[in-house]
Amino acid sequence: MSDLTLPLLGIKARDVPQRVVVVGDPARAAKVAEQMDGVDNLANSREYSSFRGTYDGETVMVVSHGVGAAGAAVCFEELLRGGAQTLIRAGTAGALQDHIADGSLVIATGAVRDEGLTHRLVPETFPAVSDPDVLVALRDAVIGVGYEAQCGIFLTSDLFYPHKPLGSQLSMWSSAGVIATEMEASALLVLASLHGCRAGSVAVIDGNPLRRDDQENTSYDPHRDIVDKAVVAMIEAALVAVTSAPVG
Repeated sequence: MSDLTLPLLGIKARDVPQRVVVVGDPARAAKVAEQMDGVDNLANSREYSSFRGTYDGETVMVVSHGVGAAGAAVCFEELLRGGAQTLIRAGTAGALQDHIADGSLVIATGAVRDEGLTHRLVPETFPAVSDPDVLVALRDAVIGVGYEAQCGIFLTSDLFYPHKPLGSQLSMWSSAGVIATEMEASALLVLASLHGCRAGSVAVIDGNPLRRDDQENTSYDPHRDIVDKAVVAMIEAALVAVTSAPVG
């Protein structure tokens, strides 16, 4: 195993530590790495940028996974095969509840599997749930960086830009109490369960798709100071949580 190269990530399995943070954007992975000590940029392969270093004395890796469950699952699967034991996704999401403001930090208790990948791995009735110890670690870390820890179910969906023939079902999921929508959490949670490992997800709210006045997301603007400030806090919370949560 030690000499195995993980084919899509382009890193050696022996270089994968037990604790890993995963993010969508390679540029965000680099920002996470800036908060770590003794960092090595191990590889930049496709959308997968991998950095390894230490945080609070623990060896940690951060890897980018791109957009959407299918490509992200390649990253998660290879990390888990390489020996990762505790994974935390730190990303962005759209709020599905009016009381959750832009710039909030939200934590997944579980995820609706509204994507195409996990249905090829497990039955429809299999749940995508966060590890309870990771959930507690994330809650405590988010509170520790000065934010309210808002926990609830995420909607993981393949659909970002809806079109009128079918539209979107976001209002239905909102009425069911789902707090946020994003594109990767359910894949991470299911794969971690299949490998007997721990995983969780935290996200910054960068908008509310139910408040937009069109179906094309033309009013969506995640590039705002309130979001950027929250991303900085989320990065710290994710690193604190991944180094304090149990492994194995």
